[in-house]
Amino acid sequence: MSLFNVFDIAGSGMSAQSIRLNTVSSNMANANNVSGREEDLYRAKNPVFETVMKDALGNSASAGVRVSNIVENTEEAIRRYDPKNPLANEQGFVFQSNVSTIEEMANMISASRSYQNNVEVLNTAKQLMLATLKLGE
Repeated sequence: MSLFNVFDIAGSGMSAQSIRLNTVSSNMANANNVSGREEDLYRAKNPVFETVMKDALGNSASAGVRVSNIVENTEEAIRRYDPKNPLANEQGFVFQSNVSTIEEMANMISASRSYQNNVEVLNTAKQLMLATLKLGE
């Protein structure tokens, strides 16, 4: 494993966490959406991470992470009786998105900290490489 692979690994982590933050922000933006039909409703989305253990040549010399898929949350939507709502169905119900703002805030904090940790790994690796180069002076 090359010393420079640390940049690829941390970069892949930053990229994955960036996608996670984007899905969290999309979920938060649609948290209070309502619809008269459950099929038309926005559902919370979550990224699925996958470990990457091989480089482009097929060697198992480096590792990393990537987002292999983004899946919809299968929890039921919130059904609320609101006959005066213009989006209400024939029975007077509206459906609200299954996004949990508390869970999304926890995901946002976790993704943000993971991103920051990867930035620190990059900065530390850079400082160590610069210190190694100064040894030759």
